[in-house]
Amino acid sequence: MKIEHLAIWVKDLERMRTFYETYFEAQANALYHNPTKGFSSYFLHFKSGARLELMHRTDINHEAPRDRFGYAHIAFSLGSRFAVDQLTQRLEQDGYTRLDGPRLTGDGYYESVFLDPEGLTVELTV
Repeated sequence: MKIEHLAIWVKDLERMRTFYETYFEAQANALYHNPTKGFSSYFLHFKSGARLELMHRTDINHEAPRDRFGYAHIAFSLGSRFAVDQLTQRLEQDGYTRLDGPRLTGDGYYESVFLDPEGLTVELTV
């Protein structure tokens, strides 16, 4: 058994697709659009085989508070501390908000934590 994909609701599909393609080497499928339901989505495919679905619906227009039950973050394993440091520097230079790190956590992870373009938490780990 494996997790097939993770899905998140987004405000701006194109901006979010571009973010994950640019910084995490995702490959997007063609845009799916259902005008009857006001729904559009992309499936992003990563080299590891993982998939992330970015979804937008015209009738969803509120934001959830950051600290709540449910989705907390998405973590990307970059393979080395050097890669974490490099991407941390690149994201920060490009204006993304760094919340923490890079640092060694109490449970042994080397990580850096950022907000994506819509304020969702993204961890960069080894």
